[in-house]
Amino acid sequence: MAEKKTIKIKQTGSPLRRPESQRKILVGLGLNKMHKVVTRQDTPEVRGAIAKIPHLVTVVE
Repeated sequence: MAEKKTIKIKQTGSPLRRPESQRKILVGLGLNKMHKVVTRQDTPEVRGAIAKIPHLVTVVE
């Protein structure tokens, strides 16, 4: 069975003064505090969520 690729996402921006939709994307990714790092599967859905909020998150290599 092939090993699934994962990516680490770090929250670098605050959700304060951001639209509700951007806050919901952060919660959907499992981020809620500054500098928190989560590991998610590298899927098109996750990549799309990251693309919508590049000013709030970074992908950690």
